[in-house]
Amino acid sequence: MQLRRLGKTDLQVSVLGFGCGAVGGLLVKGDRAEMTRTVAHAIDAGINYFDTAALYGNGQSEENLGAVLRELNANVLVGTKVRLATEEFEEIETAIVQSVERSLRRLQLETVDLIQLHNLVAAQRNPQRQIASVEDVERAMSVFQDLVKAGKARHWGFNGLGEPGAIKRALHSRAQTAQCAVNLLNPSAVMPVSANFAFEDYGQTINVAAQEDVGVIAIRVLAGGALSGSAERHPVAAQAVDPIASNPNFADDVALAQRFHFLLEGGYADSLVEAAIRFVVGNPNVATALVGISTFDQLAQAIDAANRGPLPQDALDRLSPKWG
Repeated sequence: MQLRRLGKTDLQVSVLGFGCGAVGGLLVKGDRAEMTRTVAHAIDAGINYFDTAALYGNGQSEENLGAVLRELNANVLVGTKVRLATEEFEEIETAIVQSVERSLRRLQLETVDLIQLHNLVAAQRNPQRQIASVEDVERAMSVFQDLVKAGKARHWGFNGLGEPGAIKRALHSRAQTAQCAVNLLNPSAVMPVSANFAFEDYGQTINVAAQEDVGVIAIRVLAGGALSGSAERHPVAAQAVDPIASNPNFADDVALAQRFHFLLEGGYADSLVEAAIRFVVGNPNVATALVGISTFDQLAQAIDAANRGPLPQDALDRLSPKWG
């Protein structure tokens, strides 16, 4: 599988990353044998980046990932996240250090390759809603740098979700990476959209990140599963998914996904999932695209899609009117 440089870090990450969150759910609620088999296949296929967080299953994802990687004696890159709770905003430094220590114990690691701030970002902090200001992001980056010096982490970044203007300001901070939402339903993080675009306009934040040499980790590539074209959820997956920067509810996102069936009919892709993954990995400003996994077969499908490379230019040209 193709490797790409993760911004200004010294990491080379697989263009497809393994999402260990609750949306896919395998590393949160899955059967242990299925976890091990699926992670082993991912590594064999060349996936080297695994993305988890303290928030996923209240630490269960980190614990399961750590156990599986130890069982496999795997040499991979692991990223996790710190989410500041309401009461922690006045003690950001202490809260981050304690969270990272807990994460390392659950992961059975002495050092994590990437630590990220998980809170949304806005111009004004709102602790009650766990929203961080750009100044809070700066404080977090400083703490992360101290953790690197202490040998607890190698690189650091933040969650590029929230207010687009604030995200762009944060991209000019000391951040080395950013997680950014982009998919066929809302491509505004990678391209201009019309003034009457139906959803939040992220103002090409991924392109801004590239200009700052901030490594981009693409998230919500499948819009929480809506870009499968089906509302059916696997038992280990989150049964209710809150959309990000698209429709107010998941069912409407599933319905909207049907407009991209022309990619199948035109022979550009064999499935909506394939089309969605290839659309994101085809952008050179994306270092790695995370896909949440529920089953071994879902992983195999995602790997096949990523290995097919970008959608052809003709398909991209035909996509543009869909975002008017």
